[in-house]
Amino acid sequence: MATVEEVEPRSTTARGDVPGSSLPREVRRAHRRRRLGSTGRHAALALATLVFVAPFYFVILSSLKDSNQIFSYPPKLLPFPLYLGNFKELLTQTQFLRWTLNTLIVACSVCTLKVFLDSMAGYALAKLQITGKRIIFLLMLILLMVPLSALIVPLWTIIYKVGLLDTYWALILPALANPLGVFLMRQFILGLPSDLMAAARLDGLSEFQIYWRVVLPLIKPGLVVLAVIIFTDQYISFIWPLVATTSNSMELLTVGVAGLHSRGGVDFGLWSAAAVMALVPIAIVFFLLQRQFMSRSLAGALKQ
Repeated sequence: MATVEEVEPRSTTARGDVPGSSLPREVRRAHRRRRLGSTGRHAALALATLVFVAPFYFVILSSLKDSNQIFSYPPKLLPFPLYLGNFKELLTQTQFLRWTLNTLIVACSVCTLKVFLDSMAGYALAKLQITGKRIIFLLMLILLMVPLSALIVPLWTIIYKVGLLDTYWALILPALANPLGVFLMRQFILGLPSDLMAAARLDGLSEFQIYWRVVLPLIKPGLVVLAVIIFTDQYISFIWPLVATTSNSMELLTVGVAGLHSRGGVDFGLWSAAAVMALVPIAIVFFLLQRQFMSRSLAGALKQ
């Protein structure tokens, strides 16, 4: 009995040492690897954030300094004291407010018309039995492949001959011919069940009533996405507004801000203030539509 009692505790201790000592060591190693991986990811994200935010911070910082402070050494990371002379000069000695008004008029007009026309054309190409609609859709895809630089001369010639040069129509009408919105709306409407349209026709609704009462409420996610894309594209357009406008009072923000470089002297403070002020309208639109844009996009993804 004494021999058995001496052997059993010894064997129990031996069996208990192996898992008791190895399992915590493996858990600690796995925890250490996860912690190192998480630290590496956070460090990479912090570095990427610094790389993307630093240019914006430098532009904002330069807009709040005069010329002597911008080139001072060592550079100041905080703009104290604040210098608002650049913004005052921008608003009083340039037509910045007029450029902003022109940009908003053109962007909002194109956005409203394109959302309405592209959704109607997308519905026609997706659900209506039209002779040659595949050829029409193929021609739209071919037009998407044509660069804008190849269309500038013909567009300018047409606008000049009809007497629309240096007007709002010269900036609005050519943008309506972009078939990208029609393509997006067609692909979105193709996902809608055709039984809804058939039931609406049995109820006596016309095609426009079906589009207005049935299709539009179902494609709101696509409409919101399309509106954001069109507004942003028109807000940052540069090449065609540069060609289609000849007077300073009809210039858009992109052309007007770029024209500041042709003024006498080098004024980094004024240029930085113009860049900051040009970001304000598009930032306001983004923050106002951010929640709706994300919710609509998610709703469309879930519906798909």
